[in-house]
Amino acid sequence: MKRIVSSVEPLPEAAARLAELGVDLRCVPSEPKDAPVPEHLSDANILFFEMPPKNFGSLPAVEWVQVTSAGYSQLFDLDLVGRGIRASNGLGNFDIPIAEWNIAMMVNLARDLREMIRNQEHGVWDRSARFQRELRGSVVGFWGYGGIGRETARLAKHMGMRIHVLTRRGVGPRTGVYCVPGTGDPDGVLPDRVFVAGEEREFLGGLDFLVLAMPLTHTTRGIVGERELQALPRTAYLLNPARGPLIQEEALLRALREGWIAGAALDTHYHYPMPPGHPLWSFPNVIMTPHISGSALSPRFAERVWDIFVQNVERFLAGRPLVNELTADQLRGL
Repeated sequence: MKRIVSSVEPLPEAAARLAELGVDLRCVPSEPKDAPVPEHLSDANILFFEMPPKNFGSLPAVEWVQVTSAGYSQLFDLDLVGRGIRASNGLGNFDIPIAEWNIAMMVNLARDLREMIRNQEHGVWDRSARFQRELRGSVVGFWGYGGIGRETARLAKHMGMRIHVLTRRGVGPRTGVYCVPGTGDPDGVLPDRVFVAGEEREFLGGLDFLVLAMPLTHTTRGIVGERELQALPRTAYLLNPARGPLIQEEALLRALREGWIAGAALDTHYHYPMPPGHPLWSFPNVIMTPHISGSALSPRFAERVWDIFVQNVERFLAGRPLVNELTADQLRGL
C-alpha cells in the first residue's frame, strides 16, 4: 500500500476517493510550511505540500512529490532528478483568478482609476479624457503562454483586444496540464501574432500591455531589464502576476521614474512583505497588490488542488504520466 503524507487538509470527497484507491493518507500540520515529516511516517511514498519538509533529504521511500503552487522553485535544491523522484505542480489552479486580476488591472490602468479615487477623496470633479479610454483594439502581449496567459487571452479576445505572444518555441496545443473545462486556449488558436526567442524587441515594440506569464527559473530571473523596458512604447503598461524577480528591480524603478512606460500593476514582489518605505509604493501610476491575484485563499483553491492531486494519484498508481508533471530540466531550474 502506498503511503501519502499531506500538509494540505483534505476535502471529504477527495479523502473518500483516495480510500477507494487503497492508499494510506496521513495528514500533518501545515505550519510551519517546512515542518518535518514525523519519524513514524518517514516511509511515505508520496508527499503533498506547499514547501518541502525540512527533513526531505532523509526520507528514503519518496517516489513522487506534488506541490500546491504553480511555481516550483522550492524543488530546485532537492536533487529530485538524481534521486529518481517524480514531481508535479499546481499549474492551472489559479488561471481563472489571475486572468481576472489581469483584466481588472488593464481596465484600472487604462482609465487611471487610482487618480479618480484620489479625486474622489479630495472632492475633485475631473472628467478628463484619460479617464475614458477603451480596451477594445488594444494589443496585449504575453511573455509566456501557459494557462494564465491563455485564460487571460480568452477574456481579452471577448473584449476586442488583439493578442501577441512571445515564447521560446511558438504556440501549439497544450496537453498534460490541468485546465478547468471551458477556460483557456487549449488548442493555441487565439494569438493574432506569435513571436519566438530572438524577436523580443519586435514583440515589445507593438504592445499596449505586457503581461508576464512565465515561471521564475535560473534562466528567467531578471529576464526583463533596461533594454526590454526601453523597447516598450512609452504608452505601454506592464503587468506582473508571475514572480517579482523576473523584472530587474532597479531597471523597473528607472523606467517608472523616467517615463519609459506608462505604468505598472504588480502582484508579485522583491520582498515579502514589501517594506513601507520602498519607492514602488509612491508611484501614482503603479498599482501594487499583496500577491492576492491567486492564492490558497482563493475560493476554489482547495477544490481544484485536490482535483489535481486525486487525478494524479490515479495516474501514479496506474503508471501513467502525471498531470502537470515536471521535466528533468524544469526540476533543474532550466
